[in-house]
Amino acid sequence: MHAMSDPAALAGMLPFDSIGLYEQPKPRFIFKMPRVVPDQKAKFESDDLFKRLSRESEVRYTGYRDRPPEERQMRFQSGCREGHTEIAFTATGTNLQLVFDHSPYNNRGCDFQKESGKAHIVSRFIMNGVCVRWRGWIDLERLDGVGCLELDEERAAIEDAALRDQIERYNQRLRDFEDKQRAYREHGEELRAHSHVHQRCHAPRQAPHAAHPHPHPPHPVHIKPHSQGALIS
Repeated sequence: MHAMSDPAALAGMLPFDSIGLYEQPKPRFIFKMPRVVPDQKAKFESDDLFKRLSRESEVRYTGYRDRPPEERQMRFQSGCREGHTEIAFTATGTNLQLVFDHSPYNNRGCDFQKESGKAHIVSRFIMNGVCVRWRGWIDLERLDGVGCLELDEERAAIEDAALRDQIERYNQRLRDFEDKQRAYREHGEELRAHSHVHQRCHAPRQAPHAAHPHPHPPHPVHIKPHSQGALIS
């Protein structure tokens, strides 16, 4: 069973249309974790979870389970008019928190007029790195219905372009950083070479040895006296 109500699992689900009261802050950093995977269509078609959720199956409203049926019906309709609701796929137990356009001037997100007694809902979001669209309806009295996930190709193309742009900006930033590092190293090597030449050219020359002011006296000459010879008379 895949429980999307688990906080760790919900981390992979990003709504396109956020609730106005809880508007998400704009990113402060240029480079951040990518929102989508490189090949969204391939993942949507090959992932087991998406395969199960892409088939139309029974869904139920999961909000306020501990309240009476009449209050839950009122809460469901109130949440839809505010642009959010919580549903679960009965067969898999997968829970989704849907956020959608709740403008009173159009029925793109939630349409109460399309079919009497039902709320037709379309919610777009990013799930596990793939742009998807939940499409289905909920009975206003029984609070159950039918729904499925579809690959949102229009949003996927937009996110793919944003991903490519983000990667290109990151690579350009990396190239600029490497160029600056290379220039810094080359400049350092030039400075060291110039400093070495400067030291050799301006090194103090060693003066020749000067005569000692008090030269040593010459060694005394010892004269050997002639040996006395015989006197001739």
